[in-house]
Amino acid sequence: MRIKAKSKNGITTVKVMFKHPMLSYDEAKKKGKEANFITYVVANVEDKKVFEVSTSQFLSKNPYMKFAFKGDFKGKEIVISWVDLKGNKKTGKKKIK
Repeated sequence: MRIKAKSKNGITTVKVMFKHPMLSYDEAKKKGKEANFITYVVANVEDKKVFEVSTSQFLSKNPYMKFAFKGDFKGKEIVISWVDLKGNKKTGKKKIK
């Protein structure tokens, strides 16, 4: 997971790229594998939820997301976590510039 986070003028902008194959049901059937894709993403700063989304099979391989939220969190740490269809979890952390 690659994360870039920047705070400017009271708005914090985050860009994140997840490393995941994102196999939809159709692709998995063609390849003879099980479907598996990211289903839930959450971002927290200081134990405060700043971003939450439920996703589906229609995101591309290694999906990229960009989001922003109010608040000057310069110097704080953002923690981003995802869960996929099989229950695998991954968490990444980055200090906000």
